[in-house]
Amino acid sequence: ARAFAALESGAAVLVFAPAGQDSICDELKWRAAQGQLELRVLGDNEDEHDALERVFASSAPRLVCVTDTLRTLEHARSKSSAEWIKRLCARLGVPLNVADMPELCDFTFLATHRAGTHVQLGVTTNGHGCRLAGRIKRELVAALPRDADRAVQNVSRLRVLSKAQGPLEDDEAEAEGVAADVNAPVPQRNAVQETDVDAAKRRMRWIAQVSEYWPIPKLAALTESDMVSLLSDPAPTLQPVSGTVHDFAPAHGRIYLVGSGPGHPGLLTRAAHSLLTSSSTHAVLSDKLVPQSIISLIPPHIELHIARKFPGNADNAQAELLNTAIDLLQRGKTVVRLKQGDPALFGRAGEEVLALRAAGFPPVLVPGVSAALAAPLLASPAIPVTQRGVADALAVCTGVGRGGKGASVPGYERSRTTCVLMAAARVGALCEAMLAPECSRRSGDAYPPHLPVALIERASMRDQRVMCTTLQDLEEAMVALGEQRPPGMLVVGWSVLCLDGEGDTTVLDCVESSEILEIDVQRVQKWLGGIRWKVVEGLDAAWDSL
Repeated sequence: ARAFAALESGAAVLVFAPAGQDSICDELKWRAAQGQLELRVLGDNEDEHDALERVFASSAPRLVCVTDTLRTLEHARSKSSAEWIKRLCARLGVPLNVADMPELCDFTFLATHRAGTHVQLGVTTNGHGCRLAGRIKRELVAALPRDADRAVQNVSRLRVLSKAQGPLEDDEAEAEGVAADVNAPVPQRNAVQETDVDAAKRRMRWIAQVSEYWPIPKLAALTESDMVSLLSDPAPTLQPVSGTVHDFAPAHGRIYLVGSGPGHPGLLTRAAHSLLTSSSTHAVLSDKLVPQSIISLIPPHIELHIARKFPGNADNAQAELLNTAIDLLQRGKTVVRLKQGDPALFGRAGEEVLALRAAGFPPVLVPGVSAALAAPLLASPAIPVTQRGVADALAVCTGVGRGGKGASVPGYERSRTTCVLMAAARVGALCEAMLAPECSRRSGDAYPPHLPVALIERASMRDQRVMCTTLQDLEEAMVALGEQRPPGMLVVGWSVLCLDGEGDTTVLDCVESSEILEIDVQRVQKWLGGIRWKVVEGLDAAWDSL
């Protein structure tokens, strides 16, 4: 297996067999006969150590693997012999791997699986459980979408098509076009003022967005015309519809504005589930943030459209989606407009209601479970947005202002929890607005720097992540956390710590105390346990059965 993996990577392979030709498997003999690798055996009366010294001198190996130490072999190499090889490799500066002897290894091998020509998985236990690594690999492979390789091929083709339309001038410009944070705020697009370089960067950002958000089966099913359409830069406006509501026959289509909840299928309402799986539903127009776990419920007979709400293109994508909806409705179709969370909580439901009503198709609104309330409860430990003795009010705001600008935040009130949706990519601006002594984007008092906060990413999903810290350390903690996992929301206030450990529901008891600052600082230090931030990965396993 070591030889085959090395050959597959393009390396030159030399197999040294001190036990002679009989110890070599037929496959290796055949490959040697075909000139794919070189075989050397120990000659008569030849000392193995001398022979190895000569092999090393003549071949100058980059890596050495010792496989005849496996304890299952009848004549396994002794540990003292393996230690001699270890000293030889160390003297020559050659990394070594010894089977079944992790203490002698300079590196370990991955248990690998190649899914097609573009996707390869690798798992390692760093020498502490090779058999288990193989099992973990098998379980990951079983969970891998069958069409993942095709999805990668299509994304690669998208990149080729994008560069053909107007390649970026250098790698640095391309890197700028594909920022590490695919949700970094950018100005709304203006097709008239967009330069060729701007357009090229926009296309690369769009490809990063579909790679992050679109379901794997959707990516795998893309045709060449789909790709060309995806990369095109229409700036549609909502098409006027002649007539009034009363001019349309009742037999015309019907549209439902549906909230899909935070992402876990168990948090879908019965009404939402029924609409998504109904044989009478013809099309689903989905926001990009609705996760695969929800999208996969949609039967294949239902037409699926995913909004191209990429950075800087939200307004254009909104008009494009509404035009698609109206076209379907005029043909008598039943349409589900699928939104994450609740459609009316920063979901642009109001403007869609007005536009659809003006077109003659008043929608039916189906409420959904909002992440503003659900995500904090899914943290571990749970965060209640209101709690007697801690918080008796709740403010919900967005981290995104109109036109992609910074949003305003409410001022600090000790007894209030503030939930900021769509916050992860705008933490810097939010911290500035909350902490600055004076700020035009804050209506009220500044927030105390030691105030507890929780950043909750991918709430209700298996890769949920919750990071708890203080407002003053939030930006630094975000950098330490690494790559973001959108969508993310921020919970700010004393409710963040109130159910941790033994709990603390006395926050409002000492409001009038002259020592309140000292008490609060001690409260926060106890909560964080002497560290500046703490992270909890994953969703409670109990949700797997819900």
